[in-house]
Amino acid sequence: MTVARAGRPLQEAEEAVVMLHGRGATAESILTLAEELGRPDLAYLAPQAPRFTWYPYSFLAPLDQNEPHLSAALQTVDDLLAEIAAAGIPPERTVLLGFSQGACLSLEYAARHAQILGGVVALSGGLIGPPGTPRDCAGSFAGTPVFLGCSDRDPHIPEPRVHESAEVFRRMGARVTERIYPGLGHTVNEDELAWVRDLLGALG
Repeated sequence: MTVARAGRPLQEAEEAVVMLHGRGATAESILTLAEELGRPDLAYLAPQAPRFTWYPYSFLAPLDQNEPHLSAALQTVDDLLAEIAAAGIPPERTVLLGFSQGACLSLEYAARHAQILGGVVALSGGLIGPPGTPRDCAGSFAGTPVFLGCSDRDPHIPEPRVHESAEVFRRMGARVTERIYPGLGHTVNEDELAWVRDLLGALG
């Protein structure tokens, strides 16, 4: 697993952010967001997806079509969180953040491994699977802050999936913030970054 890093080394940081890039992008590209968050004291870790994609088909495709790539991507997140924990940073001081395909992966991992985290941030994403996919995940987030931000006309992320995903996390005990931005493109905006800054400020 290739991981790009920014901020403080894990052994010197008290909080960490896992950053998952979108389809066709690089770990280094999403790490540029770290520069805009104003917290150089945190450890930022961004794994690189093989061939620049976490899974080959749409996040709305049948789950088995995206295997074994999806399972491998979820394992990458799991391994990275284990590395962070081994360095002494607990899950409640670790934030999982992704954009686009990385946002979908962040949400899917979190839903399948419900626990108290520092936060989950999905910038233009939703839970993975076709319409009607069962969402009977076990566990509780016990107040973990979860953010979902997306355009109302995102060409890749249907707005109803954002609403559905937010509701799943609410049912699982997360403190959900959902923001739909009229007319926004498939991008990250300043309002979203401001929310993340506030989240990181609350970590410590």
